[in-house]
Amino acid sequence: MEIQQIKQNLTLAQILQHYGLKPKNNMLNCPFHEDKTASLQVNLTKNFYKCHACGAKGDQIQWVQDYEKITKREAILKCAEMVGSRPLTPEGGTIIGVENKTEIDINDKILFLEKLFTTFKKSVYNSKPAQDYLQSRNLDFKKIVVGYNGGQFHHGTRKEETLIKQALEYGLLIDNNLKEGYNVFGKYGIVFPLKNRENEIVSLYFRSTLDKQNSKHFYLKNRNGLYPNYPNPNTKKLILTESIIDAASLLQIDEINKNYSILACYGTNGLNEEIQKAILELTELEEIIFCFDNDDAGKEAVKKYANQLRITNEKLRITEIELPNKDINETLQLHENEIFIELLEQRTPILFSNENEKMNFSIESKTTKKPDELKPKANSQEPITFLKTKDLLKRLNELIGKSGIVGEENSRLLLFLIIISYMNKSPIHGIVQGSSGSGKTHIIGSLADLMPGEDVLRFTRITESSLYNWGEFDLFRKIIIIEDLDGLKEEALYALRELISNQFLSSSVSMKDKKGNNKSTRKEVKGQFSSLSATTKGETYEDNMSRSFLIAVDESKEQTQRIITHQNKRNAGEIDPKEKQIAVQFIQQIVRSLKYYEVVNPYATKLQLPEKVHKIRRLNEMYQAVIKQVTFINQYQRDQTADGKLITTIEDIEQATEILFESIVLKVDELDGSLRQFFERLKKYVKDKENIFTQREIRQEMNISKTQLQRFINNLLELEYIKYKGGFSNKGLKYQVDYWDNYSKIRIEIKDFLMKQIENLKQV
Repeated sequence: MEIQQIKQNLTLAQILQHYGLKPKNNMLNCPFHEDKTASLQVNLTKNFYKCHACGAKGDQIQWVQDYEKITKREAILKCAEMVGSRPLTPEGGTIIGVENKTEIDINDKILFLEKLFTTFKKSVYNSKPAQDYLQSRNLDFKKIVVGYNGGQFHHGTRKEETLIKQALEYGLLIDNNLKEGYNVFGKYGIVFPLKNRENEIVSLYFRSTLDKQNSKHFYLKNRNGLYPNYPNPNTKKLILTESIIDAASLLQIDEINKNYSILACYGTNGLNEEIQKAILELTELEEIIFCFDNDDAGKEAVKKYANQLRITNEKLRITEIELPNKDINETLQLHENEIFIELLEQRTPILFSNENEKMNFSIESKTTKKPDELKPKANSQEPITFLKTKDLLKRLNELIGKSGIVGEENSRLLLFLIIISYMNKSPIHGIVQGSSGSGKTHIIGSLADLMPGEDVLRFTRITESSLYNWGEFDLFRKIIIIEDLDGLKEEALYALRELISNQFLSSSVSMKDKKGNNKSTRKEVKGQFSSLSATTKGETYEDNMSRSFLIAVDESKEQTQRIITHQNKRNAGEIDPKEKQIAVQFIQQIVRSLKYYEVVNPYATKLQLPEKVHKIRRLNEMYQAVIKQVTFINQYQRDQTADGKLITTIEDIEQATEILFESIVLKVDELDGSLRQFFERLKKYVKDKENIFTQREIRQEMNISKTQLQRFINNLLELEYIKYKGGFSNKGLKYQVDYWDNYSKIRIEIKDFLMKQIENLKQV
């Protein structure tokens, strides 16, 4: 039975009689408030009532709804029972939907709301307050569909009886029986459309622009529809936000729109039946990503709804994003859009009770699950298969060699572990030191080629203030390659040191406000990155060196011969360039297959470094960091703790020690890498203390340039490893080795110390 049929067959007089109420002179004591004198007037001819005290008014159905304190639908059903008939089904074309309107009524409402929202959209362009509010929320009205309700849609030339009637019926106008006119619902609010399956506007959401302290949200009565719309039927990944403004914020990021669908919930209790039904209809859906507010209410809501959705589809992957600020909108107000891409990549799976039981293990457990069992498979299984192989580091080192880095076996593997640390919260850094033309820039450049290109920033030089001017998250999870550290001035080196040590730069800068006035403000740059730099004079950068691993380029004759042989084979066509490209691309796939994990080293307290090491506090932290990196690269072969951290093994410690050995020795030695290599060759040449040498004969013997040799000689004189033995500057100065240190013995002592330590761990 249609609503009109109910009204025709059920009068207000019959309703009052049903409830035992008898008007006197068309007046009643109002049942809707404490009424000592009759203030409610009834018009039994027009089937209408109105209270002059509390303002209650309406028709037969409204009376039943107010008197019984029930919903509109329940009131209609109650009235239909009074008439003596049952309501027809939606197929019969009568009472349907949340608002219990006929299909004609619903179509009328859609047409009205579509037309009205067009007016609201135009209002944004003409309203400075609306534009200011949207700008304050980092919302661009040219990128998203949004309107503004200035409260004038029913005035002027638009004022007509039909519009007023429909606005009253759908709740956009409220008649308080005042001479001033109607109250406008959602006045001075920005407006977002809620849409049905056919992408038609069926309801509206208003957000007040006036009261910023108390967030005011307004929905039209009998809310239905989804924002921004029903998701694409082919959706595979769906992001659920807590609010409409959060969803609107994400709609402005093109990269997210291309790869994800977005749905807004209506608060922490707003994942309603319509949204859930729309999700169930997504047959291709693989993952739901929750991104609710970073507060207790938001976290509890995620747990509740994740369990509900998991029950409906056990194969569904459900993850969550941890926000650095209150909500999505605030995060995007304070940061660049790229941060959300990073946060999305770092989303974590929501573990349910049965999964927690499976993961409930400790460090001592021998039956723990491997990380690859707890995470989605990569698109290609080949990199993961490679990461599961035994002797992974050895095979990876061979692959790096095929990519174009000849020799330098230990150094290139250490540098690879350093460079991939950009994925972790505490990345590490390396300085490659060598003479001019030794190939140091080639090494760091070739290693950078092995990384995903979008994560690498290469610099030939860095100006004094440039690091302060990056966006807050522009250096977040990046790799920085500095081809010539020698070209950096002190201010740039200082900024680099601060970023390496604290992952943070803060500066006070002047900016113009909206009125064009200069205003001081604080600018922050967060720097979670790994870095590789090249230098010829490592000793100059004492502060930077103490924060980084120092790796010396192999400048021996044997290494030179290896490089020459490789160059000759390449020029002779004996080396297939495609083989290099295949190796580079495969290593990039390997890097992309690695996922972020924290690492716990149960043996950390039992590891020590030789006392002879310079700046042992920092080196100890770096030693532990390399051990973590070895565990990290072996993530597909390592067990996890109950809270999902990778567990370091003794094998990891042994491999890290072997890889890091040369760098540890350099930390013990007061000579930098290239200077040590020169001094060892010099000692072999002069053979004993009595031998005198000149710079000319050393240049000819070792094929070293005059400038480079002069630097070596000056450094050795300053450190008192050699001394003057006469001669003249115009005829040639003579020198003699004065300090014959036993470098080989020191190396053996350090190696024995570290290996004995590992053997003791194996026996525990």
